[in-house]
Parts: sequence; structure tokens; C-alpha cells
Amino acid sequence: MKATLRYLAGIAGPSGFGSNSTAEQVTQEFSSFLPSNLTALITGATSGIGAETARVLAKRGVRVVIGARDLRKGKEVREKIQKESPHAEVILLEIDLSSFASVQRFCSEFLGLEIPLNILINNAGMYSQNLEFSEEKIEMTFATNYLGHFLLTKMLLEKMIDTAKKTGIEGRIINVSSVIHSWVKRSCFCFNDMLCGKNYNGTRAYAQSKLATILHVKEVDRQLKERNANVTINAVHPGIVKTGIIRAHKGLITDSLFFIASKLLKSISQGASTTCYVALSRQIEGESGKYYTDCNDSNCSDLANDESEATKLWNDTHALLHKRLRQETN
Repeated sequence: MKATLRYLAGIAGPSGFGSNSTAEQVTQEFSSFLPSNLTALITGATSGIGAETARVLAKRGVRVVIGARDLRKGKEVREKIQKESPHAEVILLEIDLSSFASVQRFCSEFLGLEIPLNILINNAGMYSQNLEFSEEKIEMTFATNYLGHFLLTKMLLEKMIDTAKKTGIEGRIINVSSVIHSWVKRSCFCFNDMLCGKNYNGTRAYAQSKLATILHVKEVDRQLKERNANVTINAVHPGIVKTGIIRAHKGLITDSLFFIASKLLKSISQGASTTCYVALSRQIEGESGKYYTDCNDSNCSDLANDESEATKLWNDTHALLHKRLRQETN
């Protein structure tokens, strides 16, 4: 109840920010202290909180690489950013996170640029009321929201570790999750069932994918600490934001209920604030394996904190990718 009241009132937490804080506000005070030549890669930055995240980071002098499925929309976002910030460097590369082949091509193109990688923001997400499959015959929501980002992170992790080592600047990975990860029960979190979309329900599939993104954070954090790498990884809940995903959910509830709920939704700028805070704030230097809400450290579900579940999911995912990618090369 206290957390709900704090959210509704916009009361700031220990970080000095709260639910009403915008992305520009949370980056304003430390923008002059940012290292020069930072590079951030953001998926799903052609609309919503992804586009706002790209705009604000570029405004703070960060070189932004936009991973876009729709290059036309990506070009529009780049033009808007450069109109506001003429000196901004914005690189646009094509990626379809539901496709392993596309993720591999994207990583090859990015690594071919031979630029550093300080920040990786796994932001792209989708929701579908209907059961759909990727080109690898994997349920589309799970493929896009989790598997694609898992492969992307895996392929770029050594680049991030190397960049951090050469520059002395802490690398940061941010997985954009959702509070609805807590809706998932252990009995409904079966890797093979999620792959094939068994007994498909759109909201449940979305929640499962967002739980998987947090478990991904937990296991990669453990591995990074084992290697003593100067790279952190954290999950964020942006809040319930007025974006396309919310509009897709609208058909599941009555118009009157949606009207009431919409009054409690965050603006896109407020929704991007936690991602931007975790990407740039000096206050959380060295913090890793955590879950942030409203720019403050928060609690995720017991299942999301289960280390054995995180390791199991990572092993299952790694085995799947190894098998599928090996088949593609044969």
C-alpha cells in the first residue's frame, strides 16, 4: 500500500527521484560529469520509451546506436534527434530480434564498426493477443522479448568487457522488464512450453518473457562477477506507460476500465526515466543484478530471485541456441 501511495503521489525515493521524474530530469544533474565518447546501443528505439531513451542519451552527448526492425521509423527518430541535438551521433542498424540470423548479422555489422560499447539497453518488446511464430518456429513474444536479447547480449558481451577494460569506464547492460513478471507462477514457467506457445495466452506469454529477462540478469550478473568484469547488468520496470503495447492490451479490458487506468499511466518521458537513470547515474556505480522501479532499487518476485531457476533457464537457452545455430551453419 505504501508503495502504491508513493507511486500515485510521485514521492521521491532514496535516489531523489520517483514515478513523476522524467528522463531529462534524472540525467540533468550528472550530464556534465559523464565520460566523453560513451556509446549506447538501444533496441526498439523507433518508438515509445526506446525512442525517448535514445533522444535523451543523445542530448547528453552519448553516441547512440539504434537497433531497428523498421528502418524507415528508425530514420525518422534519427532525424528528430539530430534536429534537436545537431551534434548528436546516431547510427542506425537493422535488426529483427525474433530472428537469430538477423541478430547475428546485426552483431557482425556493429562489431565491424570498431567502436566501443559502454551501454547495452535491451528495450525492444512486443505483445500479441494471438499465437504467432518466428522463422525458427518459436513463439513470437518469447523469441523477441527474451531469446533475441539473450543472443544479442551473448554476442556483444566480450566487446563490452573489452571496452570497460581499455577505458576504465564501467559497462552497463539494462534489460527492460515489467512488474507483471510477478504474475507468473512456477508451475507456468516451463521452457519448452514457452517455446511452442502451449495453451497460449497473450498476457501470460508477455509476463513469462519479462520474468525471463530478469532471470537473465541474475545469471549474467553471477557470471560477470566470477570473471571480475567491470560490467554490470540490471533490470528495470519502466512503469505502465502510454505506448503501443498498452494499446494492444486494450482489447482485454472494457473501455471504461481502460479510461480509468489510463489516468494512472506514466508519460513516455516518465517511462524512460528509470532506463536512463540506470544507464548513466553515478549513484549506482558497481550495483548489479538488481531490479529498479521509478529510479530506485526495488523488489522483484521470489521466482525472479531464484538463482537455480536463473541458471537452469540460461543453460536451457544456451543449449537451444547452440543447437539451432549449429543447424543453420550445416
